[in-house]
Amino acid sequence: MILYTPMLESDIFPEDTNSHSNRSVIIHQNRSVYVEKNKDGKYQILQLLSTDPHDFMNPSYQPGAIL
Repeated sequence: MILYTPMLESDIFPEDTNSHSNRSVIIHQNRSVYVEKNKDGKYQILQLLSTDPHDFMNPSYQPGAIL
């Protein structure tokens, strides 16, 4: 089944909330980003949440990039 939606996968298929307590959605430069907080206090991008195709071409918002 393919779902075409801007919703997060975890909103559709809920997970155990205790296993990902360091993950959250933040606003960075007017863009919503799903991130994971590292031990050093920085954020690593897991997913860019945007409806603007140009945002996905920006290499600073690639999954794995550090904010």
